[in-house]
Amino acid sequence: MVSLTIIKYKKRFVPFAFLAMAFFRIPLFFNKNISFWKLMGSGKSGSFDKTPDLQQWAIFTIDDRLLITSEKEFLYGNFIAKWLSFFKTESITYILEPIQGHGLWDGKKLFSDSPVKQNFEGKIAVLTRATIRVSKLSAFWKHVTGAAQEMKTAPGFILSYGIGEIPWIKQATFSIWENAEAMKNFAYKMHNHAEIIKKTRQQNWYSQDMYVRFKILLCEGCINGNKALDLKL
Repeated sequence: MVSLTIIKYKKRFVPFAFLAMAFFRIPLFFNKNISFWKLMGSGKSGSFDKTPDLQQWAIFTIDDRLLITSEKEFLYGNFIAKWLSFFKTESITYILEPIQGHGLWDGKKLFSDSPVKQNFEGKIAVLTRATIRVSKLSAFWKHVTGAAQEMKTAPGFILSYGIGEIPWIKQATFSIWENAEAMKNFAYKMHNHAEIIKKTRQQNWYSQDMYVRFKILLCEGCINGNKALDLKL
């Protein structure tokens, strides 16, 4: 089971959001049910973005248990759940089942290249993450803005979050689409994104990257008045 929780702090609590990125490492590290985890910040545009959103943060985990729930106590433990409640955060949690993936995250192959559900036709989530070579940062950021704007107007696009471990260098986009066909049409047929895919391969922009498609098993929560259940999964 994979979980992604997007967390929104009130402005006055932003310093505590930074502290959380240090404190949360301890319970996650010692949680025997979690085989992989990442604490990440967010960009403002909903995709790869140089400008951070200091109010918005993310927790990503791979859990060995199969129970489908968005309860923070179950997913991340009591300390994290009580912290998020005490600071009156808003959050949306996605519970995900990997359909297919390739690539590495911190040198680890987390998901299989072989499709788990080859004929799945419902709404899908896509996680695209990359470690950008320092020597290629200028070229990458020169091209990424156009693709981010293109994604928001693409047919079948629902929403996206820009997340990442290190600003400018370790970046990821989590996006949700009406179906796989809509996602493919954006990735390979819309000019700016197709050009990025081409240049990435030709100019070797990334030292490491990973791409995963997910079936969305559950999404619950609310941020800025937008309820996750409005997706009508």
